[in-house]
Amino acid sequence: MEKVRFVNSGTEAVMSAVRVARGYTGRNILVKFDGCYHGHADHLLVNAGSGVALIQNASSAGVPAEFVKYTVTLPYNNLPALEEFFLQHGKEVAAVIIEPVACNMGVVLPGNGFLEGIREITNRYGALLIFDEVITGFRLAKGGAQEYFNIVPDLTTIGKIAGGGFPAAAFGGKAEIMNRLAPAGDIYQAGTLSGNPVAMAAGIATHHILSREGFYDELEEKSNWFISGLRTILSGKDVELNSIGSMYTIFFTSGKVQNFTDAKQSNLNRFGSYFRYMLKNGIYLSPSQFEGNFLSIAHTQEQLEKTLDKTEQFFKKV
Repeated sequence: MEKVRFVNSGTEAVMSAVRVARGYTGRNILVKFDGCYHGHADHLLVNAGSGVALIQNASSAGVPAEFVKYTVTLPYNNLPALEEFFLQHGKEVAAVIIEPVACNMGVVLPGNGFLEGIREITNRYGALLIFDEVITGFRLAKGGAQEYFNIVPDLTTIGKIAGGGFPAAAFGGKAEIMNRLAPAGDIYQAGTLSGNPVAMAAGIATHHILSREGFYDELEEKSNWFISGLRTILSGKDVELNSIGSMYTIFFTSGKVQNFTDAKQSNLNRFGSYFRYMLKNGIYLSPSQFEGNFLSIAHTQEQLEKTLDKTEQFFKKV
C-alpha cells in the first residue's frame, strides 16, 4: 500500500475502499464471491458468509433490493464464470473484491491460477482488484496473502489487527487511486475516531511484535505440527480438513470444499456436536461451520496437545 487511511472497523474499511473504486473508475458494478463476507454495509450483504451464511438473497432483513442491484456475486474458484461476466459487462465493473483465502465460509483456499486469473482479467478491463485481508492480513505473512501469493491488488483492506485488537482498521493502495480521497480529491471519507491515538499505539506495539526475528517461523512450525496431528486423527473420518498457514477448518462433509456450495453440504448437526463436546472440555472453537479457526503465537504446546487429544476422543465416539 503506497498510501493508507485508518478507520474504525473492517466494515468501514471495505465500504470506503468500494467507494474509492467506484469514484476512481466512474463505474458502478462490484463483483464479489459467494460465501465471502466483507462487513455489514448494505451493498455487501449478498450471499455473504460468516454469521449470515444461511440467509438467502440479500443476507439481512432491512436491505432493499435496490441497494444491492450493482452487487454481483459469483462462485468462488470459478474463473470461467468471472471471465464470462466480464465479457458481457466488463466495462461497467468498478472492482472485484475477494478474500484471497476465503475464511467466512470456513477456510477455503484459492485454486491454482484463480487469483492470478482475477488479476489478469481486472487489468484487461480496467477494473480494480480489492483484496479483503481483514483476516489474512498479518496472519498468512507480514505482507498478508498478497505477499504469500505474490499478487499485488489495487486496494487492500485490513481489520482489527491494525489496532492490535483495539477498534481500528485500514484501507489503502496505489497512490494514484488514494489521492482521489478528500481533502486532496473528490471522494469523501471521514470518521471522528479514525486513527485514534490509543488504537494506533496498540497497532504499533503489535507491529513490533510481528517484526520480531523468527516470529513467523515459530508460528509456521507450531501450525504445521498441529495441522499434521489433526490430519492424522481425521484420516478416514468422513470429514474434510482445509488449511493454510495458521488457518484451518474441519468441514463435516466427505467431499472436497472449494466453494460455498461445497461448504453448505456440511452436516451442521455433526459440527454442532463437535463444537459442544470441545466447549464442554474447555476448548472454544469458532461456533459456526462457516467460520475459520486460527492458531496464535500465544497458544501453548499444552493447549494444542489438549485440543488434539479431545478431538481424537470425540471422533472415537462417533
